[in-house]
Amino acid sequence: MRMLSVALAAGMVMGWGVAGALAGTSSSLMDISTDGTLLACTNRDSGTVTLVDLKTHKKRHEVRLGTKPEGVTFLGDSHRLAAAIYGDDKVTFIDGDSGKVDGSVDVFDEPYGIVSSPDGSRVFVTLDYPGEIVEIDAGSRKVLRSFPAGKFVRGLAISKDGGRLYATEYYTSTVKVFDAADGKLVDESKGREVDNLCRQIVLHPTRPKAYIPHIRSRITAARGEGSIFPYLTAVDLRTEKESRRNRIPMDSFLGAVVTANPWEVAVSPDGKQLYIVFAGTDDMFACNVLDDDFREVQRRDFLRTGRNPRAVKVSPDNKTFYVYNALDFQVVAYDTKSLSPTHEITVTDNPLTDEVLLGKVLFYSANMPMSGRRWISCSSCHPDGEPDGRTWQNPEGKRNTQSLAGMSWTHPIHWSADRDEVQDFEHTIRGPLMQGRGLIRGKVMDSLGKPNSGLSDALDAIAAYCNSHKVPLSPHSKNGLSESAKRGRELFFSKETKCAECHKGPYFCDSVPDGKFVMHDVGTGADDPTEKMGTKYDTPTLLGVYRTASYLHHGTAATLEEVLTTRNKNDRHGKTSQLSKEQVSDLVEFLKALPYEDSESAATAAGMKKVVK
Repeated sequence: MRMLSVALAAGMVMGWGVAGALAGTSSSLMDISTDGTLLACTNRDSGTVTLVDLKTHKKRHEVRLGTKPEGVTFLGDSHRLAAAIYGDDKVTFIDGDSGKVDGSVDVFDEPYGIVSSPDGSRVFVTLDYPGEIVEIDAGSRKVLRSFPAGKFVRGLAISKDGGRLYATEYYTSTVKVFDAADGKLVDESKGREVDNLCRQIVLHPTRPKAYIPHIRSRITAARGEGSIFPYLTAVDLRTEKESRRNRIPMDSFLGAVVTANPWEVAVSPDGKQLYIVFAGTDDMFACNVLDDDFREVQRRDFLRTGRNPRAVKVSPDNKTFYVYNALDFQVVAYDTKSLSPTHEITVTDNPLTDEVLLGKVLFYSANMPMSGRRWISCSSCHPDGEPDGRTWQNPEGKRNTQSLAGMSWTHPIHWSADRDEVQDFEHTIRGPLMQGRGLIRGKVMDSLGKPNSGLSDALDAIAAYCNSHKVPLSPHSKNGLSESAKRGRELFFSKETKCAECHKGPYFCDSVPDGKFVMHDVGTGADDPTEKMGTKYDTPTLLGVYRTASYLHHGTAATLEEVLTTRNKNDRHGKTSQLSKEQVSDLVEFLKALPYEDSESAATAAGMKKVVK
């Protein structure tokens, strides 16, 4: 007991703080002002932030921000707030009372998590790519500095005294602690090799504990009941502790009730309650927080939510918690004692077509008819159409997860080109991975055979959603191509390297949705003894390749340099062995700059046709 008291006393100095709610201490899609009168909610599909009056539970303002807003934070005790606009690479400031935009700041790329200093004078934001934390002066709206924070950093929290920043790596769940004054790394808690998709971190208000929601991706398992599991991990922030992590499997938290895709977690201001939402199974756990360094949390109740819950927050007075159901476009208020819903607030109108909305709902669902065991949805590996950073052991061999961006222009699908339409994934839905009932009533056509499109409105809706993802411009070409990238472009298109023989056209690939499959043996097929489909592979697009490591179908190239050098034996993947180090560097700079122009407009101008659904 004495050791715990000493540790807690030390925690007060280090900024774990005392009970009470402060706005802006943990990044989320929602935040509540310190006085408890305003709730802010970012709406990714609408490109807006909504301000809700918590006295009336009515929408007060909806403010247009830009493409894919993510985190939002109130500034200190004020009603000013800042939001991270992921798709537009900027942080926007808003007056919560008037609903007016109060300026914005450009950042390098992909701002995601955002928190405020206790006095509201500064804002800290994570850049998913290239993995940095940026500090912004909230008054002058100028970037003060940035510092490296890991690889693909999303989650962010700040201690109540403002002295420490806590960030999570998205693909590894590694927690890094930084001194907010100088940006130096002061502590690190690494995740296990299987930990994946950790987008948030929450601090306990009085104890040296942090909580992170994430999944476990067991890449050696090809079946749904063995591959992906939901976790809540309690991270002990005391550096003297030998064991720093306690991983709590959420799929066995309530007997046989499986949950999927934990998205966000919230802790009550008094530190006694914890809430965690699951975006795949549309449900949540309300838990008691235990001070035992062993079980950590105890289930209080299991609640069904609306569609695709992505955020949860507790009011400062601890009387209400709020859940954001992203695909219902609603925030639902619950009484913390009875756990009963008390209010439903529509925060934005549905900005999607009915077909794309249906497709997105199904894409994120780990329930029937999509998934039989509830562990896995399409979004478990392709969240928001992005890759999960993993190379999976599939029945056909090892396969690196690909982005869905630009897929409508680059059919066929998969490294093995074993799908010529998204509707062919009916076989995946019904197969060992998802074990769902499926969406087609009647006969399912073979992949690459007669079309499965038109046999199910729901399946066509999934195709419409999957084919809607566009490729954003590269941050490495915002100011045009650098001199190095220009030299790399000359090399890329030269007859000497032969890169453009396969990676050609606006999408830098020779896969087009016209039924003519072009496969290539680039010398990588024999690397995998489990390969079942031969040694020829579909040409992937190079657009956005700057952020999709690892590379090649089996993910054995950690960098683009390796693709061009150590992983290109005998020059079978372009002729690059003769290039100097400087030339390889130039070629990499060009690849990182893709796309540097609107590829969709270029493809349309070239007479190409894309798949809509």
